[in-house]
Amino acid sequence: MASLLEEILQVIDQQGQLDTYEYATNTGRDHQTVVGAIKSIESLGEVITSEQRSFNSWSLTDEGEQVLQHGSHEAVVYGAVDPSVGTLQVDVIKSSANAKVGFSKAMSNGWLRVDKSAKDGARVFRKVDSITDVVQEKLQKVAKGNTTIPEDELKEYKKRKLVINTVTKSFIVSKGAKFSTSVAKQDTDLTPEMIASGSWKERTFKDYNFSAMGIPPIRGHLHPLMKVRAQYRQIFLEMGFAEMPTNNYIESSFWNFDALFQPQQHPARDAHDTFFLKDPERSFEFPKEYLEKVKTVHQDGGFGSEGYKYEWKLEEAQKNILRTHTTAVSARMLYKLGQQEKFTPAKYFSIDRVFRNETLDATHLAEFHQIEGVVADYDLTLGHLIGILYAFFRKLGIEKLRFKPAYNPYTEPSMEVFSYHEGLKKWVEVGNSGVFRPEMLLPMGLPDNVSVIAWGLSLERPTMIMYGVDNIRELVGHKVNLEMVYTNPICRLEN
Repeated sequence: MASLLEEILQVIDQQGQLDTYEYATNTGRDHQTVVGAIKSIESLGEVITSEQRSFNSWSLTDEGEQVLQHGSHEAVVYGAVDPSVGTLQVDVIKSSANAKVGFSKAMSNGWLRVDKSAKDGARVFRKVDSITDVVQEKLQKVAKGNTTIPEDELKEYKKRKLVINTVTKSFIVSKGAKFSTSVAKQDTDLTPEMIASGSWKERTFKDYNFSAMGIPPIRGHLHPLMKVRAQYRQIFLEMGFAEMPTNNYIESSFWNFDALFQPQQHPARDAHDTFFLKDPERSFEFPKEYLEKVKTVHQDGGFGSEGYKYEWKLEEAQKNILRTHTTAVSARMLYKLGQQEKFTPAKYFSIDRVFRNETLDATHLAEFHQIEGVVADYDLTLGHLIGILYAFFRKLGIEKLRFKPAYNPYTEPSMEVFSYHEGLKKWVEVGNSGVFRPEMLLPMGLPDNVSVIAWGLSLERPTMIMYGVDNIRELVGHKVNLEMVYTNPICRLEN
């Protein structure tokens, strides 16, 4: 590069100025390489001055290069015709990749004729003994930068996709205030040694370019879980669901268990399954009338239920925990819905973290995300639940579903949802669902003929499948590979 810089400076010194495009053409160099050299000289200070100019130029396309090398399409077709006995038209058309175009042009030029009376089919004969390939000659001029070709001919070649019109930018370079034919590299840093010796006074420093783009700052990237979460959220919104507020990780046992008609002696309330808080240990503010109804339906039954027949204790309901499911949020929303003067159907969804005292392994963590959908309306049945599940999973790209009866304390009937996984060639569980029990809904104040259907699934399991992650600890936690977060594209939901 240094030799090129000095060569350019020598030309400017001898001629007074230099046109980068003409210089590149005359020396056989790439124009961008010459422009790069000019920019390097400009960085040395006021050695040169440059002024940009633009002009239109014609160049050959890839097809034009083929014509330049082998001849025009019409000339190639003319050469394919036997000068003595002619050639079948079907064979002429097959003679080259662009034979159809060439045959049409050769016929319009009067080079060929067709005899359709032959027994073996239409036969093509030459009408002239020789031709001049004008197209190839003109393209040779274009390739050499000749500008004498008529504009209408160039437009015709452009229509045939043999040439292309481009805007070329070049620079007129002249001597600057500090012009020199030698290249002296400027210093970029002021060092302590320069200051101590005073040599900085004799050195030339490169000016700061305050308009130059700096190194792009390291920026945040969406974690795969957040990408998949965004797609699930969009599906719920497209189906007309409203998002529930899920910002309270700490929940009372009352809303997490009791409001869902889950008995106080249920194993899920054991410390081996649930995280209990020490500070604050208990909650004290509950809707009194609703709390009494929940207590009654647990102890004595009601609303058509026999209850669990045990002594319900307020102290147990007051215990604070890290919520074990976002259904606790659904319970709060349904209670709020039941307090309206006039019931209005509603569709809710939530996607957020829940916490369970699980044994950690490749597929289980103590905290994970739960996706939940809830629909409250008049006279909903199991058929409505199955229908909406098909609609929901179809948006995920999952068409094949099966349902298996299951047990949940707060839904009856309950169903596990299975999908056929094409990659694994087997049915895999993708969610749980059910119709909320009357013992849960009627104490909230919801009308007798209102049913609530709901379903839930995890966020981590589909994300692991979509991103090919075998161990959940590589997706969440301190073992996450940040490079994986950076490089993974926005995923598409697939079966």
